[in-house]
Amino acid sequence: MEWGGDSAHPWVAERRDQVTFGLQTFARPDDPQPAERVLAAGRLADTLGLDAFYIGDHPAHATEVWLHLAVLAATTERVRLGSVVNCVLYRHPVMTARLAADLDHLSGGRTLLGLGIGWDVPEFGELGMPYPPTPERQAALEEALDIIAGVWGDEPFSYSGRHYQVTNARITPAPSEAPRPPLMIAGAGERVTLRQVARYADACNFGPSPQIGGVRTADDVRRKYAVLERHCREAGRPYSNILRTHFTPWLMIAETEAKAQAKLARYYPNGLTEDQRYSRIVGTPEQVAAYYQSMAEAGVQH
Repeated sequence: MEWGGDSAHPWVAERRDQVTFGLQTFARPDDPQPAERVLAAGRLADTLGLDAFYIGDHPAHATEVWLHLAVLAATTERVRLGSVVNCVLYRHPVMTARLAADLDHLSGGRTLLGLGIGWDVPEFGELGMPYPPTPERQAALEEALDIIAGVWGDEPFSYSGRHYQVTNARITPAPSEAPRPPLMIAGAGERVTLRQVARYADACNFGPSPQIGGVRTADDVRRKYAVLERHCREAGRPYSNILRTHFTPWLMIAETEAKAQAKLARYYPNGLTEDQRYSRIVGTPEQVAAYYQSMAEAGVQH
């Protein structure tokens, strides 16, 4: 089984000529019923016809992503399920491959595998893990992609890398979706990450906050897509095979601007930092629609 290739993944091909929306949610740390809140949001996304529902991967201080996605796989019908994105270092790639394959079967082929190199330094410490430099985390992601594709193959797979070792592993049953679940790689680094997207991924993902690329404006988005298109040409892969996705970390919407600002004040009584001003989208439906229209005009598809 391989990543990339000359043919677009069916999930990408179906979305090339439209704009779709997914929802990623977290329960507040002080929520007395965090699991119920996250699961209710997933079921609502399915009922409302959103394209996808995602849960953030922060196991040290949020609901565990794979466990809750499994529940949603059994209690939703159509929405695609995943995380934007799983930290590749939190789990051995064979375990990630197993979790994604099992979720794909539970959901009837509705899994999206999102992967990134991680950024939450305190969480690494809470999990008792070292926080390697960026180049090492990028190399670990590339090794993990080789391993996941390998253990989803037809034969036992072995691998000896700098970060991971595998001996005669094979995930059975392999994922149910053909040819496999779509792969999303997060990040906006122009020299390494976007080159990895061009070689392996079915979807790119970045956004305005520093943790997810610092891509703040529509012009920034266009520039990143131009870099990705260049990497696709160098890799000999059609640029149209990559679904262009954008992540807004926080969306606060209300019937009036006053109500939207009141919602913002509840979460940020001391106001927003410079970075947060770009990554907290706040307003009425009309104001929010204008923001997403600008992203779509810059080339965002999901």
